[in-house]
Amino acid sequence: QVQLVESGGGLVQPGGSLRLACAASGFGLSFSAYSIGWFRQAPGKEREGVACIENFGPQIYYADSVKGRFRMSRDNGQNTAYLQMDSLKPEDTAMYYCAGRRECDSTWASYDFKGQGTQVTVAS
Repeated sequence: QVQLVESGGGLVQPGGSLRLACAASGFGLSFSAYSIGWFRQAPGKEREGVACIENFGPQIYYADSVKGRFRMSRDNGQNTAYLQMDSLKPEDTAMYYCAGRRECDSTWASYDFKGQGTQVTVAS
């Protein structure tokens, strides 16, 4: 059974950094064949795509709101994808989710596998 589990969220001050991880299980050797996307949803707002890394790399896509501050990577040997978040702002506060499908897509519903999320709160 394929599972995605997010970790690394927490409370951080504005300007701080966090590194989120998305650990995959059940993919076996095929994890590298899947693109992994990060999404976020703030209270009262729609879920939005943040970043996506293509299967086999190296293409990575970022939302305009996080370009230059967030950096996505993956370690296929560890079946894990990461989201390094720097220069965090209060508006980055949200539940962050990872999801997997063959090709990157901006639509959450199109993903085959989805995690339960990790909370990121940026506040002083």
